[in-house]
Amino acid sequence: MATDEELKAALKAFKKRFKLAKLDDESRLGHAGSRKSGLTGIMPPSGHPPGIWEELVKKGKLKREMSDTYSVMPGV
Repeated sequence: MATDEELKAALKAFKKRFKLAKLDDESRLGHAGSRKSGLTGIMPPSGHPPGIWEELVKKGKLKREMSDTYSVMPGV
């Protein structure tokens, strides 16, 4: 069981990685005009134990998309 500080740090790292992945997807060279990202989930960043992501899912902070990908719940 992770502490509140560990959960907070992991969620912050996940949100940052997700934001960067979306920006990267939206800014691909060769696309005319602006487009919205179709990215729905990412693999969580390393550096945190795997169980911490499931704890964040149980707390309603993350949503499991596929086997190893997660997304941020709306309003978090």
